[in-house]
Amino acid sequence: MLMPSIFGNTFMDDFFEFPKTHVTTNYSTNGLMQTDVEETETGYEVSMNLPGFEKKDVKAELKEGYLTITASTSQNNDQKDKAGKYIRKERYSGTCSRSFYVGEDVTQQDIKARFENGVLRLSIPKKDAKPKVETPNYISIEG
Repeated sequence: MLMPSIFGNTFMDDFFEFPKTHVTTNYSTNGLMQTDVEETETGYEVSMNLPGFEKKDVKAELKEGYLTITASTSQNNDQKDKAGKYIRKERYSGTCSRSFYVGEDVTQQDIKARFENGVLRLSIPKKDAKPKVETPNYISIEG
């Protein structure tokens, strides 16, 4: 189809590529939620790019061993001329989220987070998984 893509490709890409027989994800997110995870001796250092977001727009939730980062924004760029008529009216709102399994032994108090200059930094400690003690469940045999 000869339509410009909203995901970063140009309509000329369709002329120079063979038809795709499988689904691919070929889009640019402009660095949004790109994440680096560094393992240290005591835990993990996570850096996540959130350009254009403010601290109040970012939420982190720990539930059943999964750490979910959600960022949402709503922008309104109305411009009027001297007579009060709109010259340009643009609105944007969106939400993105990402989840990571950190283990069920990690608690909310264990995770340290800070947000500065559009980058969310998280420190997540390593916790040794406590081995589950299996109790034998024997069935009594009569007779």
